[in-house]
Amino acid sequence: MKCSSDYVSQNMNSNFSPLLLFQLLKNMGLRYVVFRIWYALQQKTGWLKIRFPKHADQKEFITLNKWRNLPVLFFKMKEKQNGELFKNQNFDTLKEHVLAIHQNKFLYFSSVYYKNTDWHTNPETGFKYNQSQHWSNIPDFSQEAGDIKYVWEISRFTFLYDLIRYDFHFQDDQSVLVFSKIESWIDANPVNCGPNWKCSQEITLRVLNWTFALQYYKNSPNLTEQIFNKIINSIYKQMQHVEQNINFSRIAVRNNHVITETLGLYVIGLLYPFFPESNRWKKKGKKWFEEEISYQIYEDGTFLQFSMNYHRVVVQLLTWAIASAEINGEQWSETIYDRAKKSVQFLRTCQDDKTGWLPNYGNNDGALFFPLTDCHFRDFRPQLGALADLLNMDLGYKTGLWQEEMFWIGIHESKESAREFGDACILSSSHSSFPLISAFPKSGYYILRETNTITFLRCGTYENRPFQADNLHLDIWVDGENILRDAGSYKYNTDEKWSRYFMGTASHNTVMLDDHDQMRKGSGFIWYDWIKKGKGRWRKIEEGTKDAVFEGEFEGFRQLGKGIKHRRKVKKKIGRLYWEVEDWIENAPAEMMMNQLWHPSEIFFEQFSIQAFDENDDEISLSISPGWYSGFYGEKEESKQVTFSSNKRYIRTVIKKVTG
Repeated sequence: MKCSSDYVSQNMNSNFSPLLLFQLLKNMGLRYVVFRIWYALQQKTGWLKIRFPKHADQKEFITLNKWRNLPVLFFKMKEKQNGELFKNQNFDTLKEHVLAIHQNKFLYFSSVYYKNTDWHTNPETGFKYNQSQHWSNIPDFSQEAGDIKYVWEISRFTFLYDLIRYDFHFQDDQSVLVFSKIESWIDANPVNCGPNWKCSQEITLRVLNWTFALQYYKNSPNLTEQIFNKIINSIYKQMQHVEQNINFSRIAVRNNHVITETLGLYVIGLLYPFFPESNRWKKKGKKWFEEEISYQIYEDGTFLQFSMNYHRVVVQLLTWAIASAEINGEQWSETIYDRAKKSVQFLRTCQDDKTGWLPNYGNNDGALFFPLTDCHFRDFRPQLGALADLLNMDLGYKTGLWQEEMFWIGIHESKESAREFGDACILSSSHSSFPLISAFPKSGYYILRETNTITFLRCGTYENRPFQADNLHLDIWVDGENILRDAGSYKYNTDEKWSRYFMGTASHNTVMLDDHDQMRKGSGFIWYDWIKKGKGRWRKIEEGTKDAVFEGEFEGFRQLGKGIKHRRKVKKKIGRLYWEVEDWIENAPAEMMMNQLWHPSEIFFEQFSIQAFDENDDEISLSISPGWYSGFYGEKEESKQVTFSSNKRYIRTVIKKVTG
């Protein structure tokens, strides 16, 4: 999730042709382009500095005692009794995180610890931002500074959940440290100054996480009048900023950013009724949130960002929305509950039963807004389980660590709440509500689920902006192992080589022509020549047949010529670890090689074989070259990349189990 305020200016360079401008207008719309230009003018003329002044007076909103007695309800948290519920959980991961925090080390993107020296230094590059510089003068992309997300990550305050959970489970008061960190941030980040005021989504997340901490420690003796007023004033100014800049997200970004920000307006308006703007924030936030969920979550439950991790972000936001409204006697429109339920159904359909993981598909920036369990970052059970509990859905999960998130956020007792939470995070081996084959044609997802395997494909068109060039990518899971996988995202602000690899076609299990992507790459997050003609389908599986067959095709590679088509057929033998993949390329330049790419897991060649053949059934030699895999944001490791190359226009590939 990146707030790129200079999106248009990045592309208005010497290589930006009238044809590309036409594509930008056609794809994004006149309103979008005009707004971007207008916003860039505000930035260059200094008007944003006037709209968002640096200095702010302290206000007296409410006394601490009056606030403590407000009849506003939040998640029930401390009202619940831990009792026997957690007795078999050792919380080793939680202990490790909290020990590190007390040593001023923090976990970034759920993967790497960095020492925190201040709120403005990028721990990866050592670059320190100017904390007195107006946020509008800070660039999104800077080679010297590095990825700004490394500064934003600590300022989200997701680490507060580790401290709060530790406090609860071990009855070890962490309030002094919690409030000292919040105070430290406020002192170091004057209003509208520095990188931490640049992105409204980051601001909103910080405010929501502070709110969780305030509610948990509502009656703590360490929450003094002085600390309370300081925090409340900062929350107020931050949400003023969010409202005043909301059109940037509503018009120029329109993805999970605006869902976060509009929910923030609603929740803060609901829980802080003493702010002068609270009634307006609540009403507008609710209206806009409903509009965005209706627009961004399609009728089949898929999400316009084509990203599993970003879809989980929206699941968490929906959970906050539904729980906070319902516990305060409010309701959302029926669309909210419908899209929430369908989102859970879609993601659960794609979920591996053994691990709880989903394909590493689409942009994955390490986002996990409200971490409330010790489960692995890639395990979606905590978030899907919590929302499903609110919606009275049965996902077929067994008891495990994942339930703790439901415990913190749920507003009613779950059917599973009487069971103790052990260390095992396991699912039932299968769930009867999932059909053998599933299709989500709006976004172009096609899934085949058997007892121990998942065959996952995507083939579709783009009505909204694409983030990766990955059509007809194939993911295969066997017994919890992602044997053929998506290489991930790595970083958003990195060298062009890595950006093109991880965002482009090369990091996916599909076909390239020479080294050309399926669409034309622009700067930043821009793609041109959006794929507009694409379709897929499962053939109906007749009773007693042994094969499931997927057929898909799209027109792409527009930068190389008109009418170039990639067709793919995937045949899976039911009940056997055997896949046959056929690829055809039509109307491509004759001199270009057809390259079929595969990204196997580390254990692939221990248990599986892969062979390819051309149209004459002659075997194509297998080429293994260095590839890359990114399981966490900011990390990459060398892995194997398998390539089958042909100067013809057909490749048939067989993938099968060879051991056991």
